[in-house]
Amino acid sequence: MSNPKYDQSRIKTKPPGIQLLECTKKSTLSYKTHQAIVLIITFLAYASYHATRKTNSIIKSSLDPQSIGSGWAPFNGANGTALLGDVDLAFLFVYSIGMFFSGHIGDRMNLRIFLTIGMVGTGLFTSLFGIGYWANIHIFYYYLIVQMFAGLFQSTGWPSVIAVLGNWFGKSKRGLIMGVWHANTSIGSISGSLIASYFLRYGWGWSMVVPSLIIIFGGFLVFMVLPVDPESVGVDKDEKNKPDLPEKIGAEVTKPLLTMKMNTEKDVPVGFMEAWKIPGVAAFALCLFFSKLVAYTFLYWLPFYISHTAIDGKYLSDEAAGNLSTLFDIGGVLGGILAGHISDRLDARAITAASFTYCAIPALYFYRNYGHISITINIILMLVTGILVNGPYSLITTAVSADLGTHESLKGNLRGLATVTSIIDGTGSIGAAIGPLLTGYISTQSWSAVFTMLMVAAFVAGLFLTRLVIAEIAKKLQLSKRCLTASICRPPAVEV
Repeated sequence: MSNPKYDQSRIKTKPPGIQLLECTKKSTLSYKTHQAIVLIITFLAYASYHATRKTNSIIKSSLDPQSIGSGWAPFNGANGTALLGDVDLAFLFVYSIGMFFSGHIGDRMNLRIFLTIGMVGTGLFTSLFGIGYWANIHIFYYYLIVQMFAGLFQSTGWPSVIAVLGNWFGKSKRGLIMGVWHANTSIGSISGSLIASYFLRYGWGWSMVVPSLIIIFGGFLVFMVLPVDPESVGVDKDEKNKPDLPEKIGAEVTKPLLTMKMNTEKDVPVGFMEAWKIPGVAAFALCLFFSKLVAYTFLYWLPFYISHTAIDGKYLSDEAAGNLSTLFDIGGVLGGILAGHISDRLDARAITAASFTYCAIPALYFYRNYGHISITINIILMLVTGILVNGPYSLITTAVSADLGTHESLKGNLRGLATVTSIIDGTGSIGAAIGPLLTGYISTQSWSAVFTMLMVAAFVAGLFLTRLVIAEIAKKLQLSKRCLTASICRPPAVEV
């Protein structure tokens, strides 16, 4: 039975799969059941996004002139590596620009439909890239344009899934929950690497088409099952998990007035410039610019780097290099969970993100200079680097984005989650576009220069959080001082 206090026209739009489940059970699903569905479906959805994104890095060695055989025109010329960098740039540049618009649109339409369109479109254009193998297409601009459209549809994913999560989960343990959930990016990259590497033996086209079919199926699953918010399915919010709201806006504001104001403002989407003015958004967005520059350089070039770097005096095959690169993503899973848990315990997002970012600098140095000694050392250093590089990236794009999207300055308005997320991740994605592009050119001269660029980027990322780190430290010291004063001033207990 539907809840009468909700708009019946909205409840009628609940996903067909949810309606089928409720007809089977002959009762409305509970709030916690809907939460579980949201976690599972959004996890699978964004994992499929990343699986299709990872395929490009796996096929690079088959397209590049240095691979076994003659490569694939137009990437088998003297400037083949640079052309691969240009294709990455086209994808990531359109992705980053599209991200800003996707968040704006996502806050103004049904996120379930929006996400479905994005997933099907992503699958279509990723498969078109692979079809070039069978169609024997050797025109550079074909691959460039196809990747641009793939990037545009890929940009629908992140703002949508974070907005849906923000609608269902409050701030309590958000860092840990989203840290675990954010494993979808690494799980997607790992599965994408394994699938693409396996099918590479049958031709690089299969490495693109198979993940495309998976994300199209995922889009169908999203359309059938995903509930975007509690109101759309007619369930009451769990008081323990609902988004945190400020206790007061001013000393003279009473709870009835606050409730009335929330009811009138909660359905008004937050503007783009208004979202930029939320405290912390600009700092974390710029930090993510450099963090994603590092992370996406590894995402797009690590298999290529491994296959062209002698480890213990031996060069690995393209398939083996792709499989080995998944260890970086496994480290990313651990890093996201660890950063989320630490930030929850400390209640200090900026301190946690900055600490991981600064620690990534020596990790990058050691991986470049000592990773070639043996497979064992390479694996250990790759895992550590993955933890430290992806930890802050995961934290900022999940818990921090959700925190800022429900910031107290918005006065309870929850229709800014997708916009805030798109600003932060969109800015980061510009860095993600620049990193692989620069790597395509710099790597032709020296891989040591590439790692120097990554270390500088990690350092600058930490610098952008300096002001927020100082504020958090000051807050902690003030709180400690207050607790110490209260302990000293407390009168001794009277013995009975």
